[in-house]
Amino acid sequence: MDITIAIDAMGGDHGPHVTVPAALRALKEDSQLTIILVGLEDAIQAELIANKASTGPNLRIYQASEIVLMDETPQSAMKNKKDSSMRVAINLTKTGEANACVSAGNTGALMATARFVLKTLPGIERPAIASALPSEKGSTYMLDLGANADCTAEQLLQFAVMGAMLVSCVEHKENPSVGLLNIGSEDIKGNEVVKKTSELLRNSHLNFYGNIEGDDIFKGTTDLVVCDGFVGNVSLKTTEGLAHMMGKFLTQEFKKSWLTKLMALCAMPVLKAFKKRLDPRRYNGASFLGLRGIVVKSHGGADDFAFYHAIHVAIEEARNGVLDRITEQLEIEHIKNDVLISSAIDESN
Repeated sequence: MDITIAIDAMGGDHGPHVTVPAALRALKEDSQLTIILVGLEDAIQAELIANKASTGPNLRIYQASEIVLMDETPQSAMKNKKDSSMRVAINLTKTGEANACVSAGNTGALMATARFVLKTLPGIERPAIASALPSEKGSTYMLDLGANADCTAEQLLQFAVMGAMLVSCVEHKENPSVGLLNIGSEDIKGNEVVKKTSELLRNSHLNFYGNIEGDDIFKGTTDLVVCDGFVGNVSLKTTEGLAHMMGKFLTQEFKKSWLTKLMALCAMPVLKAFKKRLDPRRYNGASFLGLRGIVVKSHGGADDFAFYHAIHVAIEEARNGVLDRITEQLEIEHIKNDVLISSAIDESN
């Protein structure tokens, strides 16, 4: 299936120095892919020349005269940067010229602009940010990772539907398991929102596993973990901090003496395999779910290898029809909720 991806070539800490090589790598590995590099044409052309590449049928440049800065407010980006590479790339997705958009730019500006331009899907009140995390069983997807600090039970159910369809499409799992992040696995645990969410999920068509705890994320107990954006973002940043600390401590221990340095040399194959398995670049690419278009956010400091993985996420979502799957599942859940409401009314009468 032919797929076209619009890339905000100027976004992130490194701009075209990262986005262009990543795009070229993606094109090399996928003959059915077309990429539109959006941004300052001179800067993009210079990077193409540096990589001994040129535009062609599967690689185009779309001029955009402005750049959204990494510390710019969402309001400023939307009001003053209407011809930014970020907004133009999103516009291409809205018009159908591209099947998806990928950007490493300012997260707040990207979410605000994408929501303003694309709008939300029917039945979705708020978009959510979802991403894959490493686990004992490969990877576990989690949402929301920071877009919504406060959520209702109904919104968390919507997140669960969107996340489950994402996992189903990207990981090719027909009926992914869904876990609700809580302070305990028992039904009596958690605040009122979590308790109500648990009830809604049990009555849904989703493969609801039940409540899970923080350690279940990395055990891979479920394919998807659902929580509000406050809890999700704290969990994510805590994980990143722990991983950084462990790597730093390990390096310090191996450098303590000539003996430990020799041990490090002997353990190098294992250490390299360990590093590759937990390499955060392999999990780069957070999906903005709930919009009427596919938008994938790369980490701002990503290198070309990490950005390539974000492009791959967008390709998989577009090629496997994640938007259609979400819409279909929402319709199913609404039908079941209507039945449940009707039954409750009948019982009360």
